[in-house]
Amino acid sequence: MNEIPSPLPDFIRIDTKARRVSLDGRNPAFYGDPNRIYAALHRHCPTFYWEEQRQWFFTGYEHVGALLRDRRFGRQILHVASRQELGLAEPQPHLENFDLAERHSLLEIEPPEHTRLRTMVNRAFVSRQIEKLRPEIAALAEQLIDGFEKDGRVELLSSFADIIPVTMIARMIGIPDEMGPQLLKWSHAYVGMYMFKRTVEDEYAADRAAREFSDYVKSLIAERRRAPREDLLSHMIHTEHKGQHLSDDELVSTTIVLLNAGHEATVHQIGNSVRVILESGISADTLFRDEATTERTVEETLRICAPVHIFQRWALEDVDIDGIGLRRGDKVSLILAAANLDPAKFSDPLTFRPDRNEGQNLSFGAGIHFCIGAPLARLELNTVLPILFRRLPAVTIAETPRVKDVYHFHGLERLDLRW
Repeated sequence: MNEIPSPLPDFIRIDTKARRVSLDGRNPAFYGDPNRIYAALHRHCPTFYWEEQRQWFFTGYEHVGALLRDRRFGRQILHVASRQELGLAEPQPHLENFDLAERHSLLEIEPPEHTRLRTMVNRAFVSRQIEKLRPEIAALAEQLIDGFEKDGRVELLSSFADIIPVTMIARMIGIPDEMGPQLLKWSHAYVGMYMFKRTVEDEYAADRAAREFSDYVKSLIAERRRAPREDLLSHMIHTEHKGQHLSDDELVSTTIVLLNAGHEATVHQIGNSVRVILESGISADTLFRDEATTERTVEETLRICAPVHIFQRWALEDVDIDGIGLRRGDKVSLILAAANLDPAKFSDPLTFRPDRNEGQNLSFGAGIHFCIGAPLARLELNTVLPILFRRLPAVTIAETPRVKDVYHFHGLERLDLRW
């Protein structure tokens, strides 16, 4: 055994020769500060087999970027092999509703289905369309700050970060603002399926949320068929691609993934960004001096504290990557947040340096599954962060923030501020 001796913390063991890592993903010392563990992995074992997860993981910037684009890997596997061939278990009955809602998810399918669905919704998310929402996003941010500015303190997530992304994506789709709290509840239960902490109770909660979420979307679809509006759902219902319309199941899956992806990560990122900025000691006047400095600041927060850490892929054929022989049907994990900290790509990677110009972060992925909502998320961050720091120039962190036990997402339990 070529294990790395201390000063590594006691919850991680690295065998460099075998390229195996033992790491408790539920340990608060890990998910509370994963960057220092990623740094250790870069030093000792950037490609490794995570024993507890029983998968190969990649952290290097070049490997992660290449694998995201490599068509020998995909988000699906059953289009090229059967469950029997791969030794995969049959679907679980208690996840029937969740599986149905995910069947046509943009995040889970491959071409040609992915191409058709993405083409139907992509127009609404291109930057020139999204930019039109800037005044509306700014007005909502100002309105929310009006509600707590006089108090001298606020819990930012529940009063600000939770509200803006879900309100904006719901309005785009055509869902009334008052549904925001319910959408958040469904989404939190739904994404529990993707967390390392997942239990059977989480699975039942996710399936129940998927059923209720789907039933609500179906009621909206019926309404928009009768009376179309100027919203994204109406567009998806009534637009055709090569003579084909989206089926109801495709509409449900697409609407759910847009709602979940359209706010869940951005909520985390608003909190993460505010924390990083306040802890950096760099003045807001410097960080948000103009549009260019604001964009660089936002990209640096996305690099150093990404809201989604892992993206998984299936090997669609036998392939060798970094000396690892993978067989068709093997699942691998790409740690986007670790790739953002690769010292071969970013100098002094654990330091928040908004003036850096060393390349694009991978927080939104790459390739055909690059986050369709990235322009919206970037616009929201570039709009609301300068407003928040302009309105609250004396803002500081009131209590030490705690990171939520939701790995492989990364966000705060709460962020208490005062001024």
